[in-house]
Amino acid sequence: MPKQPLLIVRQLGRRDYEPVWRAMRDFTDRRSDDTPSELWLVEHPPVFTQGQAGKPEHLLAPGDIPVVQTDRGGQATYHGPGQLVAYLLLRLKQTGLGVRGLVSVMENSIIELLADQGITGAARNDAPGVYVDGRKIASLGLRIRRGNSYHGLALNVDMDLSPFQRINPCGYKGLEVTQLRDLGSTLSLEQAQQQLAEILCTQLDFQAVAGAPEAGRMRP
Repeated sequence: MPKQPLLIVRQLGRRDYEPVWRAMRDFTDRRSDDTPSELWLVEHPPVFTQGQAGKPEHLLAPGDIPVVQTDRGGQATYHGPGQLVAYLLLRLKQTGLGVRGLVSVMENSIIELLADQGITGAARNDAPGVYVDGRKIASLGLRIRRGNSYHGLALNVDMDLSPFQRINPCGYKGLEVTQLRDLGSTLSLEQAQQQLAEILCTQLDFQAVAGAPEAGRMRP
């Protein structure tokens, strides 16, 4: 059987968005064909991010929460404490997937995690992400550069959801959001990170290896 590609999994803790974003770009620019793919699991302080094609009218009232114009796909979203953010720094050739296939793996992994908690999640053809009874519980956004992916997904675990009311989430006016805690799950952020990492590795058919929390040139 072919040897499974390695996936270095890094638990980064809570870090500001911009240094992590810069580190993702640096890693992607410096990596070679022999560089193992990585999965970064992180929690961000409050921040709104706008995708490349993001429209300013979707930022309704950001107020005191900073807004970062970033280079992922998609529109405006919110990151904050209690949200699981997973960045997939993958060499697409190793996955055997195209971009749509990778998005499906991300969505299916979240759906599997939800199912383990007795929650029925679903993807939508018209809007990437995962939904529970029409309410969004996870958002997705990727960037592909030189055959490599970065950015990833955000799953609402146990957080203050009120900042989502200051934007049109992912560009959809009035879109409701939800989270694991409000759906009866007692899963902690750390437990959700571990479970999602395991599911993603299985879905991608990669071999997980724990990595140091210091990634790229990033500093706490």
